[in-house]
Amino acid sequence: MSIRDIIEGKRQWHAHMARVNALPPDYRVVYEEMQKYLFKVGPVSLTGGDLLSEIVDFFESGAAGGKGVMELIGPDVAAFCDGLIGDSPTYADLYQESVHKES
Repeated sequence: MSIRDIIEGKRQWHAHMARVNALPPDYRVVYEEMQKYLFKVGPVSLTGGDLLSEIVDFFESGAAGGKGVMELIGPDVAAFCDGLIGDSPTYADLYQESVHKES
């Protein structure tokens, strides 16, 4: 990874976060909780950034349509996130595998 790649990645992340900050407050809170959950348990491929951008796209559409965030995702944020990542290998899976290898 070159310096240019790092700079471009930071630029993209800042643009992404500007979109998040433009969301209504309830959407921002839920997004931040989803982000924490996905960074903690989420798919190994999360670093590509597509999933988080797609969530923001989804939230922007919902907000533009006048819907509340809980109308879009339902009452359980973690269950919604689990549905998004589906069968993708997660860091939690990798951790469990490493624990089983050590025993």
